[in-house]
Amino acid sequence: MTPPSPSARQEALREKELRLALVCYGGISLAVYMHGITKEVWHLARASRAAHDGGACVGASAQVYLELLTEIEAQGGIRLRILPDNVAGASAGGINGVFLAQAIASGQSLDPLTDLWLDGADVERLIDAEAAPASRFSKVWAMPLAWMAAGRSADQLEALDDATCDEVKGKLSHFIRSRWFEPPFSGAGFTTMLLDAFDAMAAAPRGPRLLPDGQPLDLFVTVTDFGGHPERLQLHSPAEVMETEHRLVFPFTDHGHAVQTLAAPAELAFAARATSSFPGAFPPFTVAELDAVLKGRRQSWPGRRAFLSRVLPRHDAARAAEKAVLIDGSVLANAPFRPAIDALRERPARRQIDRRFVYIDPSPGHKFGMRNGTHGAPGFFQTIIGAVSELPRQQPIRDNLEALAERSRRIERMRAITEAIRPQVEAEIEGLFGRTLFLDRPTPARLVAWRRRAQQSAADRAGYAYTSYGQLKAAGVVESVAALLQSIGGEPAARRGGRLRQRLDAALAARGLGPDAVFAGGASDAMIAFLRTFDLNFRVRRLRLLARRLTEVEGAADETTLAPLRDAIYDSLSAYLDARLPERHTALRRDVRALRDDAGPLLDSLGTALDLTTLDADTDERMATALAAMPREIRRPMLLNYLGFPYFDIATMPLLQGEGTDEFDPIKVDRVSPDDARSIREGGAEATLKGIQFSNFGAFFSRAYRENDYLWGRLHGAERMIDITVSTLPPGARLRAGRIAAIKRAAFLAILDEEAPRLSTATDLIATLRREIG
Repeated sequence: MTPPSPSARQEALREKELRLALVCYGGISLAVYMHGITKEVWHLARASRAAHDGGACVGASAQVYLELLTEIEAQGGIRLRILPDNVAGASAGGINGVFLAQAIASGQSLDPLTDLWLDGADVERLIDAEAAPASRFSKVWAMPLAWMAAGRSADQLEALDDATCDEVKGKLSHFIRSRWFEPPFSGAGFTTMLLDAFDAMAAAPRGPRLLPDGQPLDLFVTVTDFGGHPERLQLHSPAEVMETEHRLVFPFTDHGHAVQTLAAPAELAFAARATSSFPGAFPPFTVAELDAVLKGRRQSWPGRRAFLSRVLPRHDAARAAEKAVLIDGSVLANAPFRPAIDALRERPARRQIDRRFVYIDPSPGHKFGMRNGTHGAPGFFQTIIGAVSELPRQQPIRDNLEALAERSRRIERMRAITEAIRPQVEAEIEGLFGRTLFLDRPTPARLVAWRRRAQQSAADRAGYAYTSYGQLKAAGVVESVAALLQSIGGEPAARRGGRLRQRLDAALAARGLGPDAVFAGGASDAMIAFLRTFDLNFRVRRLRLLARRLTEVEGAADETTLAPLRDAIYDSLSAYLDARLPERHTALRRDVRALRDDAGPLLDSLGTALDLTTLDADTDERMATALAAMPREIRRPMLLNYLGFPYFDIATMPLLQGEGTDEFDPIKVDRVSPDDARSIREGGAEATLKGIQFSNFGAFFSRAYRENDYLWGRLHGAERMIDITVSTLPPGARLRAGRIAAIKRAAFLAILDEEAPRLSTATDLIATLRREIG
């Protein structure tokens, strides 16, 4: 069923975006289960794209999601779009995050990845040829130890059919009797499998990018630097100390533009292989391993040096990137919320936003143990293994959730302040310009004059409060300029960045831009000139506040009327944001690196390169044209907001604490796990998943286990995606009685129909599930 196009609707609907920030935990062989979940996220995003574009939807489960979105539109009065735009992962979750992000950014299919997990994630494929046992008698004495370590996992084999039981026992025997005191799995072999999967995705039919133009996709993959790298800490006494940092985060982004690939396949494979280098199972990852695999495939990597400099800056600065030893990302950061939270800054918001953090935890509460179900104090080996391996991974996420809650509280305070002062600000602007303002046709020249007059009035009204505001704003601009120059120069080392900042401060002081350049009611001519040349953030905040106000008046006009102003806002915003991208200013790189004394000439060169005078003129032209075309009842609140921005900024900027005012909405947190999806079967992971056996290595020992977990991943993912989607309905709106259960049932059956031809060992499971679904 293809939904009617937006132009065919007689009544303007309220638009809303459900933005998903996905945090994918580690889980060893439960990566197969998580693949099933991320595949449903992908299907939902594809359905949303089809609903928005009026296109066809491929896949039975995606069709169910499309019909759900259509029903939400009819019953809830909102046109909902699903945007998974932020992905962070560690270990097994990191691999799935990398592939999901690639599919979202490039429009490639995730289907080829399913074969990687079902066919390739097998102990016989993963084990290194040199690690295999020499004969069937090798280390046969170790089998009792293996069964003891496996605990009750061994007992569960008795409930399996003979073929699966024999498969698991045989492969476990092979695994246990492989070489000891060296990782049994092949790092190069797994890297090859990852590159093969990327090639398969690229060769398969592709669709459109799943996010709208201008909406960036960010991917973060955590990795552990085994050797560590030095970080300087500034103290009072001594002035500086050195510490060793082991945490790494590899970031990727498409900057909101259509791309053929999120990054070079070699770079994506680098991140996926490094984050999943589970200690003891895989050898640590090194650049040399990837180089050797690429050489064997006769595959080039043109961006190798730039990539290593970006993701291993400390090592690269010491010319030691090739010597870095990287292990599993979940060792120190199994739940990578922090980079995903930080990525919420500077994200465009064209309409109402419902931001969710969705974390995928494949086995909540399923902890490592070697006690065979007994209780009491842990033993010697259990204490050591738990301390060095399991406890860091199982650290609760309470700190992350508290940080999100505090951010939401700060947002609510800022919104309350903005709403409280809006009537006063509007009265000030009307009193300043008189009623004739709204009878005049806006022109670029008038906008400039009106804006400057309003800004001076806001400064006068603020009095002494303007001093602290102006100091804070100026300091923020200096920080931004320093960070941009450092990025342009590609100078990651803290000491070099410190030298750059010292020279920059000296140049600013020489130009009279000290603390006394801002005072009650205004600023010096030098400071005004400096801010007009470099204060990108002020322009960006003004446009974002105007965009937020536009979403609040959507009910007063249809989309056709509002579109010119929305386009003017976001075209201008895009130009300002692009201006601060380091890659736009590579011509200055040599000057940054050659800086030895006076930073004044470099500062002038950067101001010329930013060329905010031209960007401002273009913005004024767009805004004047769009505002002039607005009906008076829309133009008036927009002009009041636009000209009143300095009043709002003085009141709210101290609350922002580095955040933008674009996607500045309270955040809700949702979990996806076996414990949360109970429509088909109760009991959580114990009742549904096989991969939890053998300390989460279980799915490596049987294709039947992998098919089981993958299928449950899709079913659980579908249930939770439906729950999360329905939860976006406005207060008081709901679907008809029984519809949610019916939609879930339709999704479950569609998934079983899709997977039945692929899953060769799951015939009985599918039949059982059909009976349970009913």
